[in-house]
Amino acid sequence: MFGKFMNNYFYGKSGKGDYTKEDLPSTRMQLFREMLRARFSGLVRLNLIYMLVWIPTMAVIAYHVMVFYSVMSGLVDLQAQVDAGTLTAAAFATQQALFSDAVKAIILRCLLYLIPCLAITGPFTAGLSLITRNWARDEHAFIWSDFKDAVRDNWKQALATSAITGLIPMVVYVCWMFYGEFASTNALFLIPQVLTLTLGALWMMSLLYTYPLIVTYQLKYRDVLRNSILLTIGRLPGTLGFKLLSVLPVVIAAVVSVLTPYLQWAVLICLLYYAALGFALSRFVGASFTNAVFDKYINVKIEGAQVNRGLYVEEDDDEDGEDADGSNPPTEP
Repeated sequence: MFGKFMNNYFYGKSGKGDYTKEDLPSTRMQLFREMLRARFSGLVRLNLIYMLVWIPTMAVIAYHVMVFYSVMSGLVDLQAQVDAGTLTAAAFATQQALFSDAVKAIILRCLLYLIPCLAITGPFTAGLSLITRNWARDEHAFIWSDFKDAVRDNWKQALATSAITGLIPMVVYVCWMFYGEFASTNALFLIPQVLTLTLGALWMMSLLYTYPLIVTYQLKYRDVLRNSILLTIGRLPGTLGFKLLSVLPVVIAAVVSVLTPYLQWAVLICLLYYAALGFALSRFVGASFTNAVFDKYINVKIEGAQVNRGLYVEEDDDEDGEDADGSNPPTEP
């Protein structure tokens, strides 16, 4: 019984017929639902492979969140002493300043440690992007061999992307704090402060397109970056929506941590979600969106490029040696 279950898990159930042309999805949403249902177990297995490279990042974040929680607990205890009259307001203000400096140091140290942790994820994200791209448009991909080939073929551009991604949070935080100090006395410094945050957000959103572009097209790296930024700006509402959707579990965990005393549980459940499914599912949802964007803005301009893969179109009826009227087309001598 267990052996049969494992065979079904890895190879599928026997006796199930292939899709006919009439069964093919006719809309992007139908294609997404069908592929998510068919590839769900594959996404779990793919995620278990991919999440290994994220263990250092997850460990760094979890550790510093716990340290932050410990520091904030100490500040709450001091506030309780003030309320009880055992600590003066002046002494509390001094301790509060020390706690503020400690929090800044925790954030800075966390972002510093995240630079190499995030940098190593790029090549593996390229492998994940190739498989989820294929699955999202109803094409076959072997989990291990295709993942490995995509890492090998695209590691240079992917590593450059993840290295920049690792630096972005540190740069944004330092610039935000630096310009924020001057903005307290001169409002003009709000402009570079907000500009830095905007550019950082733009880069993070552009990652939705960067890795699929790397594994799909043969482009120079500067062209990959240029097209990623242009597509992000051109499809800004949809890009922002998908990016917010991808970080929704983190937002929920953060809200629970702030509004309830269950920070440890919120962090643990969030980590378990990403360890089991979160990375692959997020990239699969993004691939379903970027496939449509590439078809609309890129593939239609490439001679011979196939569009609407996995979708039913009327031209499919003309295949297998018949014209639209059912007659056989002429053949070459």
